[in-house]
Amino acid sequence: MATILRKIAQQVLSRTTFSDVAMDRARDAAVDTIGCMIAGRGDESVTALTRAFDGEIAGGGEARLVTGGSASPSLAALINATAAHALDFDDNFHPARAHASAVLVPALLAVLTSGRATSGRRFLEAYLAGLEAQAAVGFGVNPSHYNRGWHATATVGSIGAAAGVARLLGADENGLVAAMSLATSFACGPKGQFGTAAKPLHAGIAARNAVDAARMAFAGMSGRPDILERPQGFRDLFGGDDARGWEGLTFDEEHIIESRGVVTKRHPCCASTHRAIDALLDLKQEHGHLAGDIARIEAKVGISAVRNLAYPEPTDEMQARFSMQYCLATAFLNGALSLSDFTRQGIGRPEIREFMPRIGMESYSAEEEKGVERLPHVVTVTLRDGRIYWKSRLHAKGSLEAPMSDHEREVKFMDCLRWGNRNGYDAVFFLQFRKLADFENLSGDDPFWSLIAGRQSL
Repeated sequence: MATILRKIAQQVLSRTTFSDVAMDRARDAAVDTIGCMIAGRGDESVTALTRAFDGEIAGGGEARLVTGGSASPSLAALINATAAHALDFDDNFHPARAHASAVLVPALLAVLTSGRATSGRRFLEAYLAGLEAQAAVGFGVNPSHYNRGWHATATVGSIGAAAGVARLLGADENGLVAAMSLATSFACGPKGQFGTAAKPLHAGIAARNAVDAARMAFAGMSGRPDILERPQGFRDLFGGDDARGWEGLTFDEEHIIESRGVVTKRHPCCASTHRAIDALLDLKQEHGHLAGDIARIEAKVGISAVRNLAYPEPTDEMQARFSMQYCLATAFLNGALSLSDFTRQGIGRPEIREFMPRIGMESYSAEEEKGVERLPHVVTVTLRDGRIYWKSRLHAKGSLEAPMSDHEREVKFMDCLRWGNRNGYDAVFFLQFRKLADFENLSGDDPFWSLIAGRQSL
């Protein structure tokens, strides 16, 4: 009987054609991630990594870094994926409970060394393979795995991305199985690190693990093909109390990116805040309330969201990204959230601090959540005159159910580029965005690969 990893490998290798919808969504995810990677390259977490590995960067390597210089594919994946996730502006992927693209895209870029040029279509096909593998791994353990406290970006993401990297490198079925099995041994990442620099590092570690596991598999290293389901395997150790396993795992003709999509972030902060932010902004737009009108705002969210958002009074920009109070107060007062709201200076603004104590958060009960994949987040606004308004959001802006427009995606990309200290080059970067929009048609010898993979200055 085939093991779960073998079933996943057979599935991702059997997909030899993809719909236009799947390719378009993969391209959009890759472009969005590249923008986030560039925006995050100056973050303190990335700066610390470049200091830590300064000698190896100075010594050069096969793969280039978004920060400048070059390094080994392993180190490039680590640094570039940390940059992609540093500002928490990268997408979410619900089937894996992971920041799928922040792991996958930098890992795939890291193996685009000079001797392994590839086409845009092959790159996106490898991305889709890795995404489907992440969804399949997550099927057997989530949401129990995530609710137990594991950051699935670093665990499920590592295993699934290994399949994508292995496919891009041309692995056969045994190679994909070996790569995913080895990545399972690397998997780690506690959600207790949320609100610290270690959180974006989890994406970097996962991307590095995916690259290392695939390269080791090509060199003949292997692990147990049943490591997901066997005793003392992934589900047994990481699954939590309610992990269902993979007995019901099936693969549809429609790719997971078509049926579920990835959630492109509208706000540069933890996704656990997004539906509440969107609901509050909906209420503000509908009723035009001012800050002085508000007596109380209450957000009802999932249990895992409350656990993720552990900073009611954030003291730095990373904690602010994991503070419902800060995010709702800032969104209401400004009408939106931007990258500039998450700075040391920004989080101390008196008007924000004055408003935050009026915001509360509670979770659904375990009984309410039992057996339900997803419950809406509800925001209730109580005015000083006693009137009460509420809004429910099951899906955040940027999801398949509430998609961002092409224009909104373009605006976000340009904002990311500007945040990456590129003011004054809007026309140039607009052209680069247009080139990325034709991602799948890039040929293997197109010099633009050097730009995407960091082989020339961004």
